[in-house]
Amino acid sequence: MSKFLKNPVAPFEVDPRKPIDRILEDMGRISFQGRNLARAFQVWQNMLNDDAFIFFGLAGAMVPAGMRKIICFLIENRMIDCLVSTGANLFHDITETVGYKHYIGSPHADDNELFEHGIDRIYDTFALEKEFEAVDAVIYKLSKKLDRSKSYTTREYLNFIGKQLGKILKNAGIVSTAARVGIPIYCPAIADSSIAIALAALEKNKDEFMKFDVVGDVRETAEIVLLNNLTGVIYISGGTPKNFIQQTEVTAPMMSGKKIGHKYAIQVTADSPHWGGLSGCTFEEAQSWGKISKNALMATVNCDSTIALPLLVSALAARFGSKMKKRPLKKYPFK
Repeated sequence: MSKFLKNPVAPFEVDPRKPIDRILEDMGRISFQGRNLARAFQVWQNMLNDDAFIFFGLAGAMVPAGMRKIICFLIENRMIDCLVSTGANLFHDITETVGYKHYIGSPHADDNELFEHGIDRIYDTFALEKEFEAVDAVIYKLSKKLDRSKSYTTREYLNFIGKQLGKILKNAGIVSTAARVGIPIYCPAIADSSIAIALAALEKNKDEFMKFDVVGDVRETAEIVLLNNLTGVIYISGGTPKNFIQQTEVTAPMMSGKKIGHKYAIQVTADSPHWGGLSGCTFEEAQSWGKISKNALMATVNCDSTIALPLLVSALAARFGSKMKKRPLKKYPFK
């Protein structure tokens, strides 16, 4: 028989008793994005079993879409080791941490009418502008406790905010859980978010504007790569977090002379590579830059992240069960 015809497609068998991890495993014998999702499940398992350092990039409106507790679960159970997020997701996380909500809406609503009622729309999700303004005030008030004569990496800043939230609120969120557990969060585009809007609009004294050491972020994440020889990446929806994590494998060799490349790579994206945008670019393209190692285990799932992420993490939880939380904290270039 031809070497191309060794593995027949296996029609998916419906079994109401089948656990979610078995479902994803069996999807490895079907086609299209079902098989890619199954491969992503396998690659993530390999990262955990090989005790790789796992960078997790979070973009898109994932928190308003209901993905917040999934990220908290990943942090709490040591299934990721570093979170890189858009500022918007972190702002929306703080919004829910202080007790406000995002609401089920409709993409067909009259947006001018929503504006008149002070409602912001994120596709089919609604939020109240007054509540966002209240969260701006919370962020500003907490930030005022920092010494404004110093500059801070976004990791230092978000760790401080997370600890403050953990002291005053019982409703755990992404930022507060990461601060408690010791998982770093970086926000390379913090200026492109309501966090920066709060810090800029509410501060009247120019001498007390927050100063962020974004170059320090770049150096720290490159040092993480150098401290942890085996690294993996997971990208949800691409964006700035994806590029920020990818460039660790460009910065680290410039600092050390060693070319490494991430050994494992998963991305869930609805973008296409042929437009030239990074969110849709392939891992093969990244290999041309040395960002992904030559022999990396890779999986790309062309799918809405709100479909793929709940399935992947639920399957991992089912597969690892009591083994979760046993991964020790990794090596970091800071205390």
